[in-house]
Amino acid sequence: AGQHYYITNNLSSSFKMTNFNGNWKLHKSENFEDFLKSIDVGLLKRQAAKMVSSEHHIVQDGDKMSVTVVATGQKGKQQEYSVGGSFSEQEVTGDTAEVSTEWDGARIKEIHNAGDFTYTLLRELQDENTMVLHLESPKGTQAKRIYKKM
Repeated sequence: AGQHYYITNNLSSSFKMTNFNGNWKLHKSENFEDFLKSIDVGLLKRQAAKMVSSEHHIVQDGDKMSVTVVATGQKGKQQEYSVGGSFSEQEVTGDTAEVSTEWDGARIKEIHNAGDFTYTLLRELQDENTMVLHLESPKGTQAKRIYKKM
């Protein structure tokens, strides 16, 4: 009698959930047009996508993510999901994609499957003011979208 057991969860100390909360504005893109080309986005849509300035307004509560994407000259989109779940969204191509999500270490991994094409997106915090979206096409073409906190 009188014994106390302390259960420590080592997982939580080594895995600190990344906090993506905030408003993020696209700062620069690397290799984005080649990435779009590799998932067969046509020239006009690529040109338009390149010109678009985009903002991500993120409200995160643990695994629950609410991402409002605001883009110049385009209808914005709202993503509501729990990491580990999935959602549907319209891609820049106009296709509807099923998007599955999971934690990949401190990053959120999204697999976008639009039937004709599939690509991977990794959402990562580089530092507290920099969020990077890493894109990879099935052909292995990689691109980065770098966002700065507003």
